[in-house]
Amino acid sequence: MMSALQKQEALVQAFKDLLKQEQFGSQGEIVEALKANGFENISQSKISRMLSKYGAVRTRNARQEMVYCLPAELGVPTAQSPLKQLVLEIEHNEVMIIVQTSPGAAQLIARLLDSLSKSDGVLGTIAGDDTIFIAPTDVSKINDTIKKLEQLFSKNLS
Repeated sequence: MMSALQKQEALVQAFKDLLKQEQFGSQGEIVEALKANGFENISQSKISRMLSKYGAVRTRNARQEMVYCLPAELGVPTAQSPLKQLVLEIEHNEVMIIVQTSPGAAQLIARLLDSLSKSDGVLGTIAGDDTIFIAPTDVSKINDTIKKLEQLFSKNLS
């Protein structure tokens, strides 16, 4: 017989394994998948709390479907991680840079940007759900910073 802690650990592992499949677009689908894996007393509200606790975001999978996925675990995201597909638009007003992301992705992208050196042109960021405000290190070089950001995310967005 499994202890309560072992059951919880098994549930968390099953939950993470499901999200790694990048095929579940709703909390209800996750509930049903967990029930199919033998986790009987799972509610949508429990899944909602777990999604929040583990930092899950909704993004497009390889088939362009909106699905839940987990951010890369531990460490700072890199430009090689699939996060670059989450950046939708980069704009500026000669003073501040605005990055639009897929819903729920702004904080992950901001974490990556905050890890850059000041020589890359990013003094700091503020992230919401799908928008990042970037304070450039030097507003007179904002176009250079924009170019570096576009290269980082392999986009020609301007």
